Amino acid sequence: MIPNALEFQIGTLLRERSLKLVIAESCTGGLVGHRITNVPGSSEYYLGSITAYAYEAKVRLLGVSWDTLNTHGAVSRETVLEMARGVRRALAADIGLAVSGIAGPGGGTDEKPVGTTWIGMSAPDGEWARHFCWDGDRLQNKAYSADAVLQMLMAYLQGERDLDQG
Repeated sequence: MIPNALEFQIGTLLRERSLKLVIAESCTGGLVGHRITNVPGSSEYYLGSITAYAYEAKVRLLGVSWDTLNTHGAVSRETVLEMARGVRRALAADIGLAVSGIAGPGGGTDEKPVGTTWIGMSAPDGEWARHFCWDGDRLQNKAYSADAVLQMLMAYLQGERDLDQG
């Protein structure tokens, strides 16, 4: 691991500010948590994650409403914000991140093609969501999504509050 890597920089900032981080992952299947825990000492600021792939897991573990899932789908702004809120509440953290997307190769539609991804964040001073549409294969889309989650967190930790897009 390179000490300049994003996850090391994030770890330094979280540790300096005594902030606790949690993550709700769907399409990345735990990849973001894996990257965070590659940093020695990450247990000081990283409480854990919930990998909620199926609708039932999103509802039961994260408190996402069936109405939200049935109206907007798992890959939506509304769902990732509920996921971020839910994981933050479930694990009693300062910052909750969430990611949900269509990694591929199947599962895409005209409205939400393969690569469509939403990332959400819940923190004491607000909630934000970002939308992406990657054009890689399954593993690339997962990696791009994990990078985007970490980049959003880094922007937040650096003081950016205009985090919404999509």
